[in-house]
Amino acid sequence: MINKRKLNFLSLLLGALFGFLMSRAGATTYDLHAKMFLFEDFQLMIVIGVAVLIGMIGIWWMQQQGWHSIGTGTPIQFPRKPWQKGLLFGAFLFGIGWAMTASCPGTVPAMLGEGKLPALFVFIGIVLGTLAYGVLQDMINCRRDQQ
Repeated sequence: MINKRKLNFLSLLLGALFGFLMSRAGATTYDLHAKMFLFEDFQLMIVIGVAVLIGMIGIWWMQQQGWHSIGTGTPIQFPRKPWQKGLLFGAFLFGIGWAMTASCPGTVPAMLGEGKLPALFVFIGIVLGTLAYGVLQDMINCRRDQQ
């Protein structure tokens, strides 16, 4: 296992590389996001599809090879999660937010790194939405526990 300082440096380095690659692929361009949702330009859909495919193959391969997480030392695995009623509504909200802001949560840090100021407002919205989700989950869990 790797020490925390080296792990943080590695994470920063890989994050910067990922942001650079997203920028080069056009994923930080507002117009490409808008054109994707209007079905005018499929470049971003292709980038996303290729990334998903490479990720699936890479994770499968790492699992077959018995690789372990650098940070925790545990085997790499992605257990299936049970279906939840709110997934469809959540996915709908995610898509609406993505279409309205022309940026998904994964591209916002790279957009900020490029100096795109509107991404700051999207980032604030992501933080507030995540906070609201946490508060609502706590409220739901408290009510469930009281019953």
